Amino acid sequence: MAAQLDFFEASVTVAGGRPNRSKIVPTSEKPLPHLDDEAMARHLEDTGSYRVLRKLEPPQVSSYPRADFPRRGVIVDTETTGLNYRSDEIIEIGAVAFSFNDLGEIGEVTGVYGGLQQPTTPIPAEITRLTGITDDMVAGQIINAPALRAIVGSADLIIAHNASFDRPFCEAFSPMFADKAWACSVSEIDWAGRDFEGSKLGYLVGQSGYFHDGHRAVDDCFALLEVLRRQTGVSVSTPFAELLERSNRSRVRIYAENSPYDMKDHLKARGYRWSDGSEGRPKSWWVELPEDKRDDELSFLRTEIYRWDADPPIVHLTAFDRFRAG
Repeated sequence: MAAQLDFFEASVTVAGGRPNRSKIVPTSEKPLPHLDDEAMARHLEDTGSYRVLRKLEPPQVSSYPRADFPRRGVIVDTETTGLNYRSDEIIEIGAVAFSFNDLGEIGEVTGVYGGLQQPTTPIPAEITRLTGITDDMVAGQIINAPALRAIVGSADLIIAHNASFDRPFCEAFSPMFADKAWACSVSEIDWAGRDFEGSKLGYLVGQSGYFHDGHRAVDDCFALLEVLRRQTGVSVSTPFAELLERSNRSRVRIYAENSPYDMKDHLKARGYRWSDGSEGRPKSWWVELPEDKRDDELSFLRTEIYRWDADPPIVHLTAFDRFRAG
C-alpha cells in the first residue's frame, strides 16, 4: 500500500545527498505556453470568466484625408471651473477633427488640439478632484485660439457629449463656435437600444471593451470618437450614423406659456421642463420635440392643459440652433 506522503510529493536523492522534491502540478494549473499580450487577453476572455479592457490608443493624424470622406466633424470637450457658463470659466479644451461622409461613415483623424487656460480665480477643490487639473498646471497657460480655430473653422458638425453644457461655454469663450451645427452624443443617440447600461462616457467606453484617462479633454474626445465609430448591439448602423441622421432633423420647442398652475405636474410628467426666464426663454414650462410631433403636442395642450384654443409660442430649431444657451 502506498504511503500517505506519496500522494503529495515524491523525494529524489540528487548528488550531494540533498533531496529534490518535485511538486505535482494539477493539469489546470500548468503554466501556459508563451503568449503575447493580445493572445493572453483572448485566452482569458475565451474562458468565459473574464472581460478584458484594452487601453484606448489615439489614432494617427492623417495629413491626406481620403476624397470619399469630404465632410469634417469636430469632437469638443471642455473642463471648467463650474457649471454656469455665465460665471465659470474653461480651464481646458480638447478638439479632435475627423473626416466623414453623408452615410455617416468615419474616415481619418485630421487634427487635434488640447490646451489649458488659467482662470481668473483658483480652481475649486472639487474640480481638481474630478479632473486632476491643478492651479499649478494652468499657471500662465492660455488656450491658443488661432490653433483651435484652424480645427473648428472648417467643421460641418461639432459634437459634444452633453452639448447643452459645452456649447454655451464654447460660445462664451469664442465666436468661432457660433453659427456652427452642433450635435449631442448623449441625447441624440439611443444608447439603451444599443444595449448600453447608461450614456455616461465611462459606461460607453467600458462596455465597448476599453478604458482611458477620463476627465481630460483630448482623451475624452478620442474615447468618444472610438465609441461613435463602432457598430454595437443589434443596430446595423454605427452610433455616429444615428447621430448624424438625428442632427439633420428639424425640431420644435413649444412653450406652455401662462399654463394653469395646477397643471404643472401633468406637464412635468409629459417631459416638460421649467424655465424661469433668466436665459432668454419665456418664463414657462417647455418641451422640445421632432417637427412631426408638433400638431399632436398642440392638441394635447389645448385639450388637456389650457382647455381652450390656445396658441403657445413655438420656436423651430435646427442643429445650428440647438443646445444654445437661452
